[in-house]
Amino acid sequence: MSDPAPTRLLVVDDEAALREPLADYLSRQGFVVSQAASAAQARTLLRDETPDLVLLDIMMPGEDGLSLCRHLVEARAIPTIFLTARGEATDRIVGLEIGADDYVVKPFEPRELVARIRSVLRRAGRGAHPTDNELFEFEGWRLDPLKRRLIDPEGAVVAISSVEFRLLLAFVEHPRQVLDRDRLLDMVQGREAHLFDRAVDNQVSRLRRKIEVDSRNPQLIQTVWGGGYMLAADVRRVAGG
Repeated sequence: MSDPAPTRLLVVDDEAALREPLADYLSRQGFVVSQAASAAQARTLLRDETPDLVLLDIMMPGEDGLSLCRHLVEARAIPTIFLTARGEATDRIVGLEIGADDYVVKPFEPRELVARIRSVLRRAGRGAHPTDNELFEFEGWRLDPLKRRLIDPEGAVVAISSVEFRLLLAFVEHPRQVLDRDRLLDMVQGREAHLFDRAVDNQVSRLRRKIEVDSRNPQLIQTVWGGGYMLAADVRRVAGG
């Protein structure tokens, strides 16, 4: 039996004094690490490789980390952790709303960062078991946990971020159950994200725009006032192709 492939990380930070020692430390922890000093350099690297997770600085010359994060989570569905020197709640909220999986405020303890990386990777693989080839079907839609794909009723693949994927997975695993914000945050983002209930509302809104006929009058993901959200659909588990 072959050994599992090592986890690949991409560290994007314009500050070499932080980026290079961090990359060395992560390499010693068993990760395969690539480095980029800017968002532009990161985009070039991403043409040839797809990391399992990106560590991304917010404040960089040129394109900032928030802009690159949008590309990572929307077009590539790559889990992302922000590395930020900013301690204000606003920056953390914006990062979570965009779809980042976690954030770490500089200066940070490298061992804590490794723990956060592993936690995000576990959540990113939540519900997808290598031996299972099972899809969730609801109202003509299909969610493939193994391939992390959402397929619309016409058979087209719909791009979703890693956070949107985990949010929808939580709903299809608990159909017709009211999931409050705290429970959704635990399922989707965990950690201190309970401070940012607005992030859940934002991600639900983004998901609705992708699966609802009219996102302003949602029929699938319904708001339960005072309770949270509910997937108002029956879900079937079917064998994948």
